[in-house]
Amino acid sequence: MHHGWRDRIHCADQDNGGMMAGSAFLAVDWGTTNRRAYRIAADGSVEATERDDRGILSIEQGGFPAEAAAIRARMGDLPMLCAGMVGSNRGWAELPYAPCPNGIEQLSSAVQWVEPDRTAIVPGVACFRNDRADVMRGEEVQLLGAVIGGLTPRDALLCQPGTHCKWAWMVDGRIDRFVTAMTGEIFSLLQRHSLLAVQMDGQVEPNAAFLRGVADARDGDLLVRLFGVRADFVTGRAVDADATSYVSGLLIGTDVAARLGEGAQPVYLLADPMLGALYSAAIEVVGGTAILADSHAAFIHGITHIWRTLS
Repeated sequence: MHHGWRDRIHCADQDNGGMMAGSAFLAVDWGTTNRRAYRIAADGSVEATERDDRGILSIEQGGFPAEAAAIRARMGDLPMLCAGMVGSNRGWAELPYAPCPNGIEQLSSAVQWVEPDRTAIVPGVACFRNDRADVMRGEEVQLLGAVIGGLTPRDALLCQPGTHCKWAWMVDGRIDRFVTAMTGEIFSLLQRHSLLAVQMDGQVEPNAAFLRGVADARDGDLLVRLFGVRADFVTGRAVDADATSYVSGLLIGTDVAARLGEGAQPVYLLADPMLGALYSAAIEVVGGTAILADSHAAFIHGITHIWRTLS
């Protein structure tokens, strides 16, 4: 927790230094391990972009103003709007989550300035249900941006594959509710630290082994299926070359099946080509239809719209 920061934060409607909507600005999608910065012109076009590994875990406490200054030195001395884990308790300042259902105007009104006239942060979104809570920071900009940019319908199921896969149900252009699955993180842990690690040294591809894993996941017995990877190997029933893709298929298949069940529902994927191909294949096995959308374009649409609402 960064003690004292809350007293120094100003809400967007309290102190924005008279920033004019539609002006050029810098947008930073600042995650846990990586970040991507954009210089966005007044007309919304992207003039420059850079990506590096300076996520929040790489920044020492109190080091964020200097990082922002370094970005400006490279990309232009412009006001900056950040989204992602930079607004967490490990980031520049801990911002309270905006509640679901949440639309772009509601999210924009919760933007807070950490450097008056200079740097603002989008807060993230929380979803509260009877039995649990769920949270996101950064993904909400993509989700709402996908709708605003016409990349997805206003009523749709959106999926953002990754370390922590997000599934969001959009209703009338707002984030109505969402869930997070630790699909990518569990895969990484299995590949690095589990009994299966020695077998999982291949590349993941949407091949026959992956599709078999997706199909096997539908019996709902994930933990038994995972140990079966080891048992099949030591008994000679399977070869190591299949293990990585098969385990990925089991995990992604479990995730997809839990969201779609038996329904042939279209899913809009905000994903890079590799993960997009894997989730598309799994969704089709389960009986759904996958439609790829440009996640970077979605972020630009979302962050630009938020910037223009600041006055």
